[in-house]
Amino acid sequence: MSDQQETLNEQTVDESQLEQEVVAEDPLEEAIARVQELEEALKAQVEETAKKEQDLLLRTRAEIDNLRRRTEQDVEKAHKFALEKFAKDLLNTIDNLERALATPGNTEDEGVKALFAGVELTLKELLSTVARFGIEPVGVVGEDFNPDLHQAISMQAVEGFTANQITSVLQKGYTLNGRVIRPAMVMVAA
Repeated sequence: MSDQQETLNEQTVDESQLEQEVVAEDPLEEAIARVQELEEALKAQVEETAKKEQDLLLRTRAEIDNLRRRTEQDVEKAHKFALEKFAKDLLNTIDNLERALATPGNTEDEGVKALFAGVELTLKELLSTVARFGIEPVGVVGEDFNPDLHQAISMQAVEGFTANQITSVLQKGYTLNGRVIRPAMVMVAA
C-alpha cells in the first residue's frame, strides 16, 4: 500500500503543480494581452500625432510660400509705383507745355516759330520719356465715359455723339502702369 499511496501522492502533487502552472499561465497571458493592447494604443497615438505634425508642417510651408509671394508682390508694386508722386508733379509741366502750344501766337515771326518748335519738341520728348516709365494719357474725344478713368465735369446733348461719349477733354488724365494717377476731366454727351 505504500506504493499506491506514493503513486497517489505523486498524482496529487502533479495535479497541484498543473493547477499552479495553469494559474501561473493565466496572469502571463493577461499581461501579454495587456502589453499588446498598450502597444496598439501607443501605435494609434503615435500615428495620430504624426498626422497632426505632418498637417502642421504642410500648413506652415504653405504659409511661408504665401508670405514669400506676398512679399515679392509688395516689392514689385513698390518698384512699379515708386514714381507715382514724381509722375504727378510732372503732369503740371506737361499741362503747361500743352497750354503754351495751344495759345495763338504770331506765326509770321521767326522767333515765335522757333519758340513753338522748341516747346513742341520738348513736350514730345517729355511724353516719350514718361511713356517709357509706364505713364500713359487717358481721355480721348469720342471714347466712352469710364468713371474709373474719367471725371465728368458736365453732361450736355451734342450732335454726333451718343450718350455717355466724351465730347471734349478739359484736362488729360494719366495712368501709371495701369493705375490712375489723375483722372481726365471731360464733358460727356447726354
